Amino acid sequence: MNAAVSYSMADRLADLGDIPTFRVRTSPSPGSATIDDLIRIQGTEGRLYELVDRTLVEKVMGWQESLLAAVLLQWLGNFLDDHDLGVMTGPDGQTRLFSDTVRGPDVAFVSWLKMPGGKLPVEPVPNLVPDFVVEVISVHNTRAEMSRKRREYFHAGVKLVWMVDPRARTVAVFRSPDDVTIADEGESIDGGEVLPGWKVDLALLFGKLDRKAPDHDAGSGT
Repeated sequence: MNAAVSYSMADRLADLGDIPTFRVRTSPSPGSATIDDLIRIQGTEGRLYELVDRTLVEKVMGWQESLLAAVLLQWLGNFLDDHDLGVMTGPDGQTRLFSDTVRGPDVAFVSWLKMPGGKLPVEPVPNLVPDFVVEVISVHNTRAEMSRKRREYFHAGVKLVWMVDPRARTVAVFRSPDDVTIADEGESIDGGEVLPGWKVDLALLFGKLDRKAPDHDAGSGT
């Protein structure tokens, strides 16, 4: 065996970004899964996986992370209704970055310029690299995993990546794998040249995590 090649689970977990073992599906065996396996298993199990180096890795997202992703999708959808630059997808709108890698960003935007013939794809997992992606970091995402995702996105052709940290209430705005600006909840960020004119007020975004039910008795005199 070549000393540069290892088939141990520990090495594979390290390659995937030191992720927890429970997130790796062992059937098909890691290193042998295909896009067809991904589509079939997701359709029968109801779980969301990504295909990373021919390994099925469960995509994890907590409740608050899902809320922030949904808010960003709503705001981006409203913007695209007025500025028809392309289309957006959520985490189950998966896309093939490479022959052995499929990712499902929490939020993704693809411009019309990338659509073959200007039409939407019909494949369940199209070979269609987004222009812009957002990943909302969960407690089960590791720093190394997110670093790997970021490198993959830019290597595949993504132009802008936001990584949202709900606990720190910051967004890391990447324009390349190493060109990053950290914005906190007192700032606004924008879509740059990818989504010109779209802005997100981070105080409004992270403020969604502080919402409470309205006090229906207030002002009622009871």
